[in-house]
Amino acid sequence: MIGVSATVDPGRGWAGMARGLVAAPHALAVAAGVLALAALSEALARAAVIHASGQLMLAVALVAVATALPLAFLRPLPAAAAVAVAAVLSLTLFHTLTVAGALAVLAALHRYGRSPAPGAAQAAGASVLSLPFLVLAVAGGRPAATEAGVLTLVLAALAPAAAFGGMAGRARQEAASQSAARQVIAGNLLEHTARGERARIARELHDVVAHHISMVAVQAETARLTTPGMPAAGAQRLSAIGDTARAALTEMRRLLGVLREDARTEDEAAARQPQPGLSQLNHLLDEARAASGTGARLILRGPPVSLDPGVELAAYRIAQEALTNARRHAPGAAVDVELHFTDAALLLRVRDDGPGPALDAALDPGLDAGLDAALADAGGGHGLQGMRERATAVGGRLQTGAAPGGGFLVEATLPARAEGLP
Repeated sequence: MIGVSATVDPGRGWAGMARGLVAAPHALAVAAGVLALAALSEALARAAVIHASGQLMLAVALVAVATALPLAFLRPLPAAAAVAVAAVLSLTLFHTLTVAGALAVLAALHRYGRSPAPGAAQAAGASVLSLPFLVLAVAGGRPAATEAGVLTLVLAALAPAAAFGGMAGRARQEAASQSAARQVIAGNLLEHTARGERARIARELHDVVAHHISMVAVQAETARLTTPGMPAAGAQRLSAIGDTARAALTEMRRLLGVLREDARTEDEAAARQPQPGLSQLNHLLDEARAASGTGARLILRGPPVSLDPGVELAAYRIAQEALTNARRHAPGAAVDVELHFTDAALLLRVRDDGPGPALDAALDPGLDAGLDAALADAGGGHGLQGMRERATAVGGRLQTGAAPGGGFLVEATLPARAEGLP
């Protein structure tokens, strides 16, 4: 005999072991085979005791096997029907039933009760399959004291209980599955709501707070440069205000990056493109040539140096806006984009050979509101103000105005590293 270890995991228990055995692959086929073999052995032993003929012994053996073996290869309802019919035939034809056959009947009805089926139809089917045993127990001519009579009473009492017990177990399992599904849905809804709220906060910070902080930096720098007779202490304090505002803007950008990354789905993250930099300027000039049909040159001076990504982005956006303004206000004019690299800064010049502004001199920061208004009236929006804000936000400065010899010039001086970053 195969030995079985008596050690049981206290956390799992015998019930857990039983559930594990039932859920094992081919467990039902093995159990049906064991019951069929036991039923066959018991039926042959009883036939041998009464010295049954060969034909009778064969019939008893076939009926005994039929009370258990259908469990192995039939679906729940056909298996339960076949096992119940075989048990009834055994009781009515041979006035006997094996213990293994009775156990197989209970197992088949319990399995049918656990099978997925409409509740009312399943209850009716279980009642029909259990009814013959009740009829035999009430109207049968065999004494109740015999083994067959006892097994008939047992099946009459337990067959409905086995079927409805299976139905109750399936109902509990479905309820647990639905509860788990509701918890998952609630968790996903909560996560989606939180992600949407983080995205909303990020938009508010970017569209409102960051704009006002950048304006603080611009206005502090403008006041320091344009207020005549300002004491040195006042200029120093305004410079400190600008530095603090730029540092706060840098930290806010970091926070926005965290919020947006947290709120971004995996598909959006996969589709996200890196921020443009100076390496994309050639593509930008190609687009300008294609759009205007005129010349656009990129001029490089000095050996290129490594720039902070924020500085590269600011330079790219300033050049982009300057090219857009040139195409809008000086159609047909050729444009030169010059990058002059030094160890500490980048000098960016964008010059066109168009008619130029109405003003004759370059305008200091904060003094070209009239030009901004003129561009706005012409459909230019707030391009100059936006370019100046980008330059100031990274610690640089920007000048715009008439270029020597005609045309319009945008000149930005940007540090190699944005102020406020380590």
